[in-house]
Amino acid sequence: QVQLVESGGGLVQAGGSLRLSCAASGRTFSRYAMGWFRQTPGKEREFVAAIGRGTSTIYYADSVKGRFIISRDNANSMVYLQMNSLKPEDTAVYYCAASDLSAIIDYTGPRIYGAWGQGTQVTVSS
Repeated sequence: QVQLVESGGGLVQAGGSLRLSCAASGRTFSRYAMGWFRQTPGKEREFVAAIGRGTSTIYYADSVKGRFIISRDNANSMVYLQMNSLKPEDTAVYYCAASDLSAIIDYTGPRIYGAWGQGTQVTVSS
């Protein structure tokens, strides 16, 4: 199973930017579709963005579309989430996730992802 480690979280003012990184190790990274989710206390984990094994398949939650950009670097086993125009409602713990399912219909559901990172806190102040 692939191991995932997120980094890049922190405290930022509204309107600012952060770039989250997720480093993968243990298995061939290119075989995995990758996703970013976020969670706040008392709420379910929420889909943010996903990218397929190549770079042609990309999905975003409506709440982040036009502000966040997901990308991957298969050569270095990395996936990134560039977050721009951050809002206080973006405050959450952000998780990186990996799926090795051969055929994925819905990238937004957390159940298709078999590996998760430990999460990184993003706090946006108003």
